[in-house]
Amino acid sequence: MTRRYVLAPQAARDLVQIWRYVKREVGREAADRVESTNRTKCVYLASFPGAGHWPHDLTSAGVRFFSVYSYLIVYRPETKPLQVVTILHGSRDVAEILSEGL
Repeated sequence: MTRRYVLAPQAARDLVQIWRYVKREVGREAADRVESTNRTKCVYLASFPGAGHWPHDLTSAGVRFFSVYSYLIVYRPETKPLQVVTILHGSRDVAEILSEGL
């Protein structure tokens, strides 16, 4: 049985923005591949919520990070279904974004 996940509103916006950016820079095929991979990893995380790492140095919120390409899937491993909070590009100021609240 495949475990489920939900995208928080910010994560849903992130996926759309990532797809648009990749499509503009590389093309539709690459954008579709990146989105598909991100969604596949969300399904994986729902089945294995202990994957990824705790960013103790960045936030005290109960979230974990999982890397996909140059992005970080930020998720709450204790929620059922698993909640994907946001998907960030690794070059962004992750500490600043997380300090603004999840």
